[in-house]
Amino acid sequence: MLDVLVYLYETYWRPDACPDHAQLTRKLSAVGFERDEIQEALTWLDGLAAGATSYQGTQGPLSLRVYSVAEQDHLGEPSIGFISFLEAAGVLPPPMREMVIDRAMAISGGPMDLEDLKIIVLMVFWSLGEEPDALILDELFVAPEDRLIH
Repeated sequence: MLDVLVYLYETYWRPDACPDHAQLTRKLSAVGFERDEIQEALTWLDGLAAGATSYQGTQGPLSLRVYSVAEQDHLGEPSIGFISFLEAAGVLPPPMREMVIDRAMAISGGPMDLEDLKIIVLMVFWSLGEEPDALILDELFVAPEDRLIH
């Protein structure tokens, strides 16, 4: 399913540039994705679109996000640490953080692989029509061992 999401990100610059589900399903099938994988991705995207409006609550500057045991088990330490890093860097405000957590929890299995979480973060930015800055894109795409230290 995550391969379908990556393909959509690379192919359509914004979610509203995507065709309707029926046409998108045909296009994705033609590219070679399996029907189950496509349906799972489209359902996941529907949840992402619904989340774009449901997490607009306000949190004070001293608010603290406490992860439930289920979230801790499903996300795992590396993913929670990465979410915290993005928050501390000021690029993942609380409503977006909640969208990331919600969409990560919607994916079966666990603990979540950090690379999969990075795809989810990217898809949240994409769904809101926002482009992360260059340093965050570096964090999302470049493996730590491939980074050059200046």
